[in-house]
Amino acid sequence: MKQNGKAVYDAKSRQMAEQMILAEKRQLARQSEEDCDCKDGMFPSQPTPSRRGLLFAAGSVVGVIGAASIARAEPRKAPPGATFYDVAEDPTKEQGRPVAGDGGYGTRSQFETEVRVRYPTPNENTSWSFTPLSAMLGNTTPSGLHFERHHAGIPTIDPARHNLLIHGMVKNPLTFSVADIKRMPSVTRKHFIECSGNGLTEWNKPTLKTVQATHGLLSTSEWTGVQFSTFARETGLSDGAAWVLAEGADAAVMTRSIPLEKMLKDALIVYGQNGEAIRPEQGYPLRLLLPGYEGNTHIKWLRRLQVSDKPFMTREETSKYTDLLGNGKARMFSLDMDAKSVITFPSGDMKLPGPGFYNIGGLAWSGRGRIQSVDVSTDAGKTWYPARLESTPEPMCTVRFSFPWMWDGKVAVLQSRCMDETGYVQPTLKQLIAIRGDNGPFGSVYHLNAIQSWAINEAGEVSNVHA
Repeated sequence: MKQNGKAVYDAKSRQMAEQMILAEKRQLARQSEEDCDCKDGMFPSQPTPSRRGLLFAAGSVVGVIGAASIARAEPRKAPPGATFYDVAEDPTKEQGRPVAGDGGYGTRSQFETEVRVRYPTPNENTSWSFTPLSAMLGNTTPSGLHFERHHAGIPTIDPARHNLLIHGMVKNPLTFSVADIKRMPSVTRKHFIECSGNGLTEWNKPTLKTVQATHGLLSTSEWTGVQFSTFARETGLSDGAAWVLAEGADAAVMTRSIPLEKMLKDALIVYGQNGEAIRPEQGYPLRLLLPGYEGNTHIKWLRRLQVSDKPFMTREETSKYTDLLGNGKARMFSLDMDAKSVITFPSGDMKLPGPGFYNIGGLAWSGRGRIQSVDVSTDAGKTWYPARLESTPEPMCTVRFSFPWMWDGKVAVLQSRCMDETGYVQPTLKQLIAIRGDNGPFGSVYHLNAIQSWAINEAGEVSNVHA
């Protein structure tokens, strides 16, 4: 209605107008979430509509009531792991939501949108998804963002019906229930897991755009479980025992042969991850944890350990997970993950707003022990400067590093290299190929730990390059 020639809205109309604005904000949030697909460097994105365009599409102010009706019917959405709540104009003047109103298990904020991104393989059951490394804080990966690699999908297993059999060259074969294992003395340790195929697309040329896509098959968690050596004391080991076959309860019946020396040194049978039960996609209810070894050996949904005097030469260690060399031979049981680092900020597909101060940051890790030091270069490796380690290095665990940098607005190429406590220095791609041979159609695709390069142009745009 009108008073003195001016439009006046009653309370209902104002409410509808506010709902329209909320609907607009949700649309922008959803579009932003869809656009984040481009962050992984693998999927196209659609242009984000402007605020002006959204208002015009709604039919101007005349269409407020109709648009508000649509907004009421539209389901409210939030990013995975979150719940949508209306945002108060002033939270100090409005009662907050009830305690434990989430049902007793918390959710993350609706404004946090980081998710794993699945590589577009033809089969979703035999696939993998990447951790958003550039969005991680510290060096612990939230359980819900830990990378995944599956060979036959994710089984649903009732822990009350799941057992672990230890047999073969042992004096006293035993079967342990999950309850039995949880009653045994446990340890809690922080370790990374990295897929041996992390970065396999990057051997011959820069292929994927972001650090999530090039290095995202890496995650770090705090694991809780029982040392294998405890089980070995229970069962006893026969003379000549040298290898252990680990077998999973998934449809692929994933199996790998593990040196007994490694099993006795630091292998864990884990049931806890970051303070709660391990996630189903991480092997619930039991997983083998082998600090520093390639990810496929950390058998998920663990159900059997068979002790033997020799490796079992399974499918996953003959036709797969071997390093083919340029001379036609293959490295087998190349299980340790060599020292590696990567700059996560700034990294691929980002854009710096302009010249000035930036805190370069990233992660470093080694499967052979602690990280000793990290260096950073801003000129493609011509000069190197020591970076600051943000935490005390732990064995077979990621460490975050940083380096203060004044960007002058000119073209730059950022790199990082690390050295572990054994003295091993992260190599360049050229050095790695000199040892392993050209990737080629039959060359190595695993264990790429070469120095990563991010190029920054004068517009501040960051891209994946080989330098």
